[in-house]
Amino acid sequence: MTVPVRTISTVLQGCTVLLPVDRRSGELSAALERHGARVRVAPALTIIPHVDDDELVSQTRQLVADPPDVVVATTGVGFRGWMETADEAGLHDDLSAVLEGARIVARGPKARGAIQQAGFEADWVAESETAAELRDFLVAEGIAGLHVAVQHHGSGADGLDEAFEAAGARVTSLTIYRWGPPPDPEVVAASTRQVARGEVDAVLFTSAPAAREWILAAERADALEGVASRARDGRVLMAAVGPITAGPLLDAGIHPLVPDRGRLGALVRAVVTHYGGPDAPAIPTTVGRLGVRSAGIVLDGVFTALPRTGVEILRALARHPGAVVSRTDLVAALSSAEASGHAVEVAVARTREALGGIDLIRTVYKRGYRLDLVDEEDS
Repeated sequence: MTVPVRTISTVLQGCTVLLPVDRRSGELSAALERHGARVRVAPALTIIPHVDDDELVSQTRQLVADPPDVVVATTGVGFRGWMETADEAGLHDDLSAVLEGARIVARGPKARGAIQQAGFEADWVAESETAAELRDFLVAEGIAGLHVAVQHHGSGADGLDEAFEAAGARVTSLTIYRWGPPPDPEVVAASTRQVARGEVDAVLFTSAPAAREWILAAERADALEGVASRARDGRVLMAAVGPITAGPLLDAGIHPLVPDRGRLGALVRAVVTHYGGPDAPAIPTTVGRLGVRSAGIVLDGVFTALPRTGVEILRALARHPGAVVSRTDLVAALSSAEASGHAVEVAVARTREALGGIDLIRTVYKRGYRLDLVDEEDS
């Protein structure tokens, strides 16, 4: 039986949030739904664990026989997976003894959390969560002649092995999980087109590999230009859990929202603040502060659901607050292939009806429509 999510606020009501993530998507979905969001999940990659991986078990046995001086943990999920694999193979106690005798270095607070959860303490943590900071620290400390075990993330391509070997260390490299293809590539492609069409308000990324694959999927689906254009105009919020995850988005010309701390909770709070904080995007109209969402509008904090055509009309008007938008331009804003001037008139009429007669859209005779904004005379 599905347990309903307890709502703690309505800040994200009317917002559709896309999660192109596999790991912890349930946790992230629940956190967003508690603020009223509608969540779509379209994993751009899957995580393939190595729980039954003979090579990982063999490498763990080798570390037991030849203990490392330094153990580098690059991800929390990877470190936990390593401990679980050792437990499955009957090596948990032996690996624990190895870790107790080694210096443990973590690439960020999430890796440190997994280390602490396993009953150990990290001797040093790269607060920037970058492999570069971790690399520079150990090389500066001096690792020539030392045995360094490096637990990698799914892609494994962080350059740590090569840097440590160049500094004179003997390196044992372990990949605890690897990235696999998405469960359904067409679902991922469809999600990129939905963003490009304006059906999604926010896209949240929690790993750089998934962000990279989603961008590539958008490119293959001929949706990347539409996604990037909406992101630049503020019509869709792109957000990344940290600077590393933001990298593939920046490479595509998209500047995402990045929270101060690389945590899922901080990511959710940043999105909630974006929509509900004092600097939330809103237009001052004569009937209240207006925010347009994929499922309707928010006027002074109150959400009203609208049909798709109504949202498209209001988004087109909101792009030019107070200015007159011609019927021709509004026809172009409608997604229907059969859009016409009459369709615009019908959409405006239905929107006014859905708003209960609130005079938000003003008709300008023979020219088009505009939002009824607060001006100096109104003030």
